[in-house]
Amino acid sequence: MKKVVLFFLLLTTAGAYAQGKFDDEELAKQVRLQRLFTGGSLAMGFSSYSTNLGISPQFGYSLTDWADAGINIGVNYLSRRDYQVGGDKLRQTMIGPGAFVRLFPVKFLFASAQFEYNFIHFKYIPAPGSSYTPDKLNQKAPSMLLGGGYASGREGGGNSYYYFSVSWDIMGDRNSPYIDSHGRSVPVFRAGYNIGLFQGNGRRNRF
Repeated sequence: MKKVVLFFLLLTTAGAYAQGKFDDEELAKQVRLQRLFTGGSLAMGFSSYSTNLGISPQFGYSLTDWADAGINIGVNYLSRRDYQVGGDKLRQTMIGPGAFVRLFPVKFLFASAQFEYNFIHFKYIPAPGSSYTPDKLNQKAPSMLLGGGYASGREGGGNSYYYFSVSWDIMGDRNSPYIDSHGRSVPVFRAGYNIGLFQGNGRRNRF
């Protein structure tokens, strides 16, 4: 009888240990999933002579409460008219895959670094009757954007938040879309939204 009781005690203990280990593994898995986020930014610009449309989706992971990292791809379309003479058009399409890091010294401010490798396609359409000829050009350019920004919504410990940032290309490649005709880096303004995945109640567990 004692052996039977001991056997059942061992089974119960083993079952409790296995259940506790399973619960710990499930909790750790949930915490890892809650660190994932997606989102991105949109860009639109219009004037009498140009149209600029852009989107930059991203996918990332919160390494700690104060550090996010991820990958992104920027797609941008720019159309200009009256580029050389009245009636002509210049169209530019840019695709730039890259990776980024954001560091938060405080919950609402961050420093950022983003590397991009941009593939740029130009198409020139001359005005009817002009002496210019149609032309196409492909270029490539790496960029390293350093800057910082403001985040709203991260205060509660989650990784869902709005953000606004400004940065500059420090690599200075002459084909970079962030370098002007004089070789100077121009400020890059972006606004977007981070969407925390698998958040449950909308808050991420502390690491």
